[in-house]
Amino acid sequence: MRSQFIWCVLLFATAIGAAEPALTRAESIALLAPYSGSSQRGVDTSTLTGKIVTGYQGWFNVPGDGSGRGWTHLGRRGAFAPGRCNIEIWPDVSELPPSDRFPTEFRLADGSVAEIFSSFRQATVDLHFKWMREYRIDGAFIQRFANELGDAKAFHHRNTVLNHARTAANQTGRGYVVMYDLSGLKTETFHRVADDWKILCDHMRIGRDEKDLAYFKHRGKPVVVVWGVGFNDDRGYSLKDCEQLIDFLKDDPKYGGNTIMVGVPYYTRELKADSIKDADLHRVLKKADIINPWAVGRFGVDRDMDNIVNKTIKPDVAWCREHGWDYMPIIWPGFSWHNLRDGEAKFDQIPRQGGQFLWRQAAAVLSGGANMIYVAMFDELDEGTAIFKCSNNPPIGASPFLREADVPNDHYLWLTGQIGRILRGEIPASSTMPLRPKP
Repeated sequence: MRSQFIWCVLLFATAIGAAEPALTRAESIALLAPYSGSSQRGVDTSTLTGKIVTGYQGWFNVPGDGSGRGWTHLGRRGAFAPGRCNIEIWPDVSELPPSDRFPTEFRLADGSVAEIFSSFRQATVDLHFKWMREYRIDGAFIQRFANELGDAKAFHHRNTVLNHARTAANQTGRGYVVMYDLSGLKTETFHRVADDWKILCDHMRIGRDEKDLAYFKHRGKPVVVVWGVGFNDDRGYSLKDCEQLIDFLKDDPKYGGNTIMVGVPYYTRELKADSIKDADLHRVLKKADIINPWAVGRFGVDRDMDNIVNKTIKPDVAWCREHGWDYMPIIWPGFSWHNLRDGEAKFDQIPRQGGQFLWRQAAAVLSGGANMIYVAMFDELDEGTAIFKCSNNPPIGASPFLREADVPNDHYLWLTGQIGRILRGEIPASSTMPLRPKP
């Protein structure tokens, strides 16, 4: 009887998802407005120096969440079920209200229904920013995937998540930034980024709204991130496209005046490995203000961190100082995409080692001279890099999930907060991961 009831719930939720009316782009834009809520002072959002921030994907949807997108970034071929699963870690949703926890076809070891969240819901984003405040993480870079912006449903979802994040950041005293991911764009669609930034400025007054205390500034200007410049993975846009976008965001008389952080390949300085081998990349980057090399997956747990410090971090820091850039390195807890690759990739490919891998990276970038850090990612379940609360009792069955029974479910939030304390000079730096005090 219980299983029949559950199936009825799932079918009803799917039906709701399919029937949810989609807003047009014009209707979605009409919902955007300057910030009108309250603000709580907390993080100093006038600078990124001394800050530890995290990437926020915000891309999960479920049937019945109001987005009309069905199972997005969770399953495949229209379903989210054992064997048709894209995520590698199961999130802990126990602190969400019942109305914001959605049933799935997955079962826990005791036979009960495993529930999931939707990024589309305000309660979800509120909880995530509440965790950032509790663990003293300074803020989030809200991902805005430019290739999605031509689709009305995806556009509305992105606007909704950004609105929720703005409210949550202000009410928790955190900071936030718009981060454009260029992946999937082509030269003929590259205009979407500038077009979208105009919409956000015109309707939300993003980065310019005096009531919005949470938007990060740096070097006296609003921060905008352009991620995906100079990678050698056969992208459909050119370096010239990227340069024109940076020029627009910096110099346009109405929409410019921003501090630009550029997400680049890990080996950009040397123009090797994941970077295009075009010296013109360095010329274009001279127009940027902050360099953010993508480190995820570029080395594993067996890589000697002293080697990374001496061969990569310190030379990168010196190179950035020489050119007048700030340097924001990326650290991450581990990596796995077995389910996302339909079983064709190794499970637990880069193990977390109970937090040791994350801590060793943090020690490396701090000893190398970094004064700001980006943690990838807050909620990335697909590639197993999430630092938010995840379950140590995930569903059982055809799709395996990462678990670390020996650490609390908030372990990576706590570790990230401790790294932030080092950045702020509250505790001394150490190559040894700290032991957490028992409650």
